[in-house]
Amino acid sequence: MARSIYITSAEGHSGKSTIALGVLDILGRSVGRVGVFRPIARSVSERDYVLEMLLAHDSIDLSYEQVIGVSYDDVHADPDAALSRIVERYKEVERLCDSVVILGSDYTDVGSPTELTFNARIAANLGAPVLLVLGGRAGQGSTEMLGHSEARSPDDMRHITELALVELKAAHATLLGIVANRSDPENLEKIRDAIGRAAGDALAGLAAPAVVATTGGKKRRSRIPIWSIPEDRLLVAPSMANLVESTNGTMIKGDPRLLGREALGVLVAGMSMVNVLQRITDGMVVVIPGDRTEVLLAVLMANAAATFPNISGIILNGGFDLPEPIERLIDGLNPTLPIISTPLGTYDTAVRITGTRGRLAADSQRKYDSALSLFEQYVDGAKLLELLDVSSSVVVTPLMFEYGLIDRARSVKKHIVLPEGSDDRVLRAAATVLTRGIARLTILGEEDEVRSRAMSLGVDLDAAAIVSPFDPELRERFAEEYARIRSHRGITLDMARDTVSDVSYFGTMMVQLGLADGMVSGAAHTTAHTIRPAFEIIKTRPEVSVVSSVFLMALADRVLVYGDCAVIPDPTSEQLADIAISSSETAVQFGIDPRVAMLSYSTGESGAGADVEKVREATALVRSRRPALLVEGPIQYDAAADAAVAAAKMPESQVAGRATVFIFPDLNTGNNTYKAVQRSAGAIAVGPVLQGLNKPINDLSRGALVQDIVNTIAITAIQAATGDVAAAVVETQGSAEREVLA
Repeated sequence: MARSIYITSAEGHSGKSTIALGVLDILGRSVGRVGVFRPIARSVSERDYVLEMLLAHDSIDLSYEQVIGVSYDDVHADPDAALSRIVERYKEVERLCDSVVILGSDYTDVGSPTELTFNARIAANLGAPVLLVLGGRAGQGSTEMLGHSEARSPDDMRHITELALVELKAAHATLLGIVANRSDPENLEKIRDAIGRAAGDALAGLAAPAVVATTGGKKRRSRIPIWSIPEDRLLVAPSMANLVESTNGTMIKGDPRLLGREALGVLVAGMSMVNVLQRITDGMVVVIPGDRTEVLLAVLMANAAATFPNISGIILNGGFDLPEPIERLIDGLNPTLPIISTPLGTYDTAVRITGTRGRLAADSQRKYDSALSLFEQYVDGAKLLELLDVSSSVVVTPLMFEYGLIDRARSVKKHIVLPEGSDDRVLRAAATVLTRGIARLTILGEEDEVRSRAMSLGVDLDAAAIVSPFDPELRERFAEEYARIRSHRGITLDMARDTVSDVSYFGTMMVQLGLADGMVSGAAHTTAHTIRPAFEIIKTRPEVSVVSSVFLMALADRVLVYGDCAVIPDPTSEQLADIAISSSETAVQFGIDPRVAMLSYSTGESGAGADVEKVREATALVRSRRPALLVEGPIQYDAAADAAVAAAKMPESQVAGRATVFIFPDLNTGNNTYKAVQRSAGAIAVGPVLQGLNKPINDLSRGALVQDIVNTIAITAIQAATGDVAAAVVETQGSAEREVLA
């Protein structure tokens, strides 16, 4: 039976979708099949955007129609029949999943004052413990974009808790925990205390897990965990797309991709141009009467200037058409800033804007990342899993592997340099990395340009260092070091100054001199452009003759290592042995027990020829250099991967049928095989991961997606941390040879 959790609130606009996303995320890391279920649909006329967001999570493989229970109309017509239908529909989902996140109703039904009681009845009948979400804002849902919702006091939160627990008790629901969401950041501890007192008084007779919870390091009177999450205005801010919809607007200029940016404030430009400019702040939307073209042009110029804040958009009200000269002038400026036209008057436009709530949706990466980051910071995920009695799966899904990378990178907090600050994908990935705390970052580029573009994209790079590759002090320092390293090639200081201004060389020099722990590049540059500086500057480890690569192939139930699929076209037997040893070490870095298959078109002694002999010799070299490493070769792919084939061809082998590291005889075979497996088996290919360098430099595909970049940054951070451990071992052992390696 699935281990399920019912997430409900005592009122609307508590932000329980944020909590549901966080719970879904931690379950996705731990169990194989996670589901979601919505007992009562928020609307029958349009699809539920919250449910669609949860279904878009990588851990979910269910359709929208599968996870809906009933409508509000069904509940009104016959509550008992609706409840029976909900249970029936839920059981269909439960049979398909190891764990289910159940999201309670959204209080869109003003005619039902006992909505929490009905949610509690549902939870009791589904056998799912309740995670109660309490909203920390008074007047939630009204003019929140302007920050007008008032923070509730600890006493207010205590009173709401008492009322909610009475309803849960009446419905015989089991309480798992309480989350005070959107709480006053100045009173998190006091709010937990107040809720704890209320819960302790109210829990008599209410089923609850038999645990004594501690929050903030202090024991509470209640037996349940209580978490308090601070308010984040970004999560309730509407996007420009939301404002287009609410004002009946039409986008007339700008980049439609920027409609996803959040509006963090509103300025109604009913004053002189000078006074308007003085009141502009970052992220706001400026409402301008359509016939005030001088104000429109001034705001556009201010947004383009480095000396003014960057806004989210402009709304022209009144329905006026722009005069032809003004339109031609704007077109000449080629603004990316969204400019919206609405037929509404100034008052109605302002009312519509201030009444628009933001949505936490799958297409808002910044909100998505912020929501997950808040949950991770303020909710003890391990305690939640313990209370749900969810045991970790022995299967490693692609999503679990991806989470494992991020968790490990977050724990070591390494510093990674990203040379391609002009690429939007890199900036979006950087924002995710910073928001989720995966690594510290330096981005190369001109600071004004990078930060301006980031603001236009609606991503937060405040925590990143932005460094110009023409920084005179660093450029001179790097040039001197590069000239010294390459003096044997006749490189002069003047030549070095030109070379190190290239972003790939500049970033590599940062790694070489310890200003960064690793580098990730290649989204906008070729592989050669990315790794050539590493060959010249970082160089290979002393015991390795070549730099090679692997792909981490995340299949449905396990992760394999494929090498080399990206660097060496036709390795010799000595190079093939190096690739095998480096790949086994990379496997260990990422928690994979290495069993190495040296692949060929024949297995064992059955074949002959130069290609087979190369693999045979490489296998012998690996065994002589690493006697403890499990390695088999030559061996065909099916004998290495399939236990039944292995039993027939190599029954005594410890690798055959169980290989985890696959070494291909040449680049042609490796590159085509990894792509075939990726496409035909639906595997996620993470890489290429470069190996054999003294310090981690990793190359991206020029078609890399944002998540690919995030994963590669995490991998690079893990490699850097593993290198630190190796260096510490070297220092302890005092081996001269290994000191060089470190």
